[in-house]
Amino acid sequence: MNMRIPTLRRDDDCDELAALCKAGGDPLRLKVLRVLASDSFGVLELAQIFAIGQSGISHHLKVLAQAGLVATRREGNAIFYRRALPAAAGFGGVLRAALLAEVDALELEAAIRARIAEVHAQRAAVSRDFFSRMADKFQAQQDLIAGLPQYRDSLLALLDALGFSGTASALEVGPGDGALLPELARRFAQVTALDNSPAMLELARLRCAREGLENVELKLADALQDEHGGADCVVLNMVLHHFAAPAEALKRLADRVKAGGSLLLTELCRHDQAWAREACGDLWLGFDQDELARWAAEAGLEPGESLYVGLRNGFQIQMRHFAKPPTAGGRRPAPATPLNAV
Repeated sequence: MNMRIPTLRRDDDCDELAALCKAGGDPLRLKVLRVLASDSFGVLELAQIFAIGQSGISHHLKVLAQAGLVATRREGNAIFYRRALPAAAGFGGVLRAALLAEVDALELEAAIRARIAEVHAQRAAVSRDFFSRMADKFQAQQDLIAGLPQYRDSLLALLDALGFSGTASALEVGPGDGALLPELARRFAQVTALDNSPAMLELARLRCAREGLENVELKLADALQDEHGGADCVVLNMVLHHFAAPAEALKRLADRVKAGGSLLLTELCRHDQAWAREACGDLWLGFDQDELARWAAEAGLEPGESLYVGLRNGFQIQMRHFAKPPTAGGRRPAPATPLNAV
């Protein structure tokens, strides 16, 4: 009689499972995983959020990293921790997926949520302070990386390919000095621009006055906190890297897109030129393409056309279109004309 000998797991497989079980065996580590589900934090920020010492949180992060549950991303001289991206199907994948699914169902205590809000507020304050101090020099600094003239034609080609009607509306979040507003005003019946920096909004107002843009409304407002109406096209032009929590920002701004409408995003691809943080007030050094796509999907948006433009200074810009599905029975806008990368 033939006997089937069971396959024995290798020692390193057992070690991997043991590391995963160990990582999930502490309540605080589970809460860390929950907090990192769609955000990135530094060690000191996590120590603040969980009200423990730096050495204590560093120990827990090491255990989570050894289990492949968290990863790091470098932003200049700072290191941020985030949830590791899902790995390809393999040994331990079922257990890992089940653990994270249960973690994502956890409800964080009010005190932890409040301290997360404090960290975000501290980041936002740094950004606001930069723009209040550097408004008159911002465009010159921005041109060191990627001024609008360097990618304007590609961006407008993508926008025009979407084929909005003559009655469509647009919402630009963080218009800066308003460089894109004349182009939006020519393409949409009504344009609203929101900015939380009085200094930058004044620059946009001056541009609108010079250009005679009568269909543009400027508002001093927090696009993530204040209530605003929806728009057929929400535009984020080189602004997401200034948000304290970009994934959450994208989710909230997706809510501003009308059913069947579009979110048009231009951003830097991930880079390692840390001077941009000081020169341009960037909180994040660009984003991975897959990262933006995942955040958009989590916000209920569907991917559309994309363009990538390489600049002579080594930076690369990604222009991304994400569509909001129409309501039941509605008509989806005509598909965009395929565009090639530049």
